[in-house]
Amino acid sequence: MSSKTLGIVGGMGPLATAMLFEKVATLTRVSKDQDHIRVLIDSNPKIPDRTAHIVAGGEDPRPELTATATHLEAMGADFLIMPCNTAHYFYEDITKGLTIPFLHMVNETAAYIGTDYPDTRNVGVLATEGTCKAGVYTKALTANGLTALTPEPAMQQHVTDLIYGIKANRDIPIDGFMEAVTALKAKGATCFVLGCTELSVAQKLYGFSGPFVDPLTVIAEAAIRFAGKHSISSGE
Repeated sequence: MSSKTLGIVGGMGPLATAMLFEKVATLTRVSKDQDHIRVLIDSNPKIPDRTAHIVAGGEDPRPELTATATHLEAMGADFLIMPCNTAHYFYEDITKGLTIPFLHMVNETAAYIGTDYPDTRNVGVLATEGTCKAGVYTKALTANGLTALTPEPAMQQHVTDLIYGIKANRDIPIDGFMEAVTALKAKGATCFVLGCTELSVAQKLYGFSGPFVDPLTVIAEAAIRFAGKHSISSGE
């Protein structure tokens, strides 16, 4: 069966991009190579830091984000996804010049929590400072009847240290990160979104467990469905 070609707006960071590609490949129900989705990846590490722009007025990432998405469309992608939660703050700017669909990872994740965690009301958001400050998940979760809880500044620093440690290929202890999780539990969070794709990588590297929702997995499965394929987790 033919399927749509997927384009990945990547490089934020490269390891998270590689993990997303791996998830698309491993979660697609296939019997041979030819059953897989065709995937085009532009892993562009030159995209300026999204949090630095949101929090401190650093270099604007929108020109590189837009150019990367446009490049993938020109290469023949039928639709796009992007493994960077913070970059979804710029979603409207990135998509306004495109003629192909762009699946929104944050909205897909919030909708997934609303459906698959019916007893959850308070969601702990573990993400970059930029994602938290911009309310990227707050907006999406609120639209699904959920409340977003974010860490206090000292706890946020622990989350930030782990995120940027992963970006730098450094071995960072996760004690501080888990302390931030415990603090959010005390505030009433019963489910946690790994709202930075480096945290998705960290979960694989460190094997920490708990009621964590991984947006990389959510968007990989959404992309598989949109491409016209079936996920191994589906009953179809």
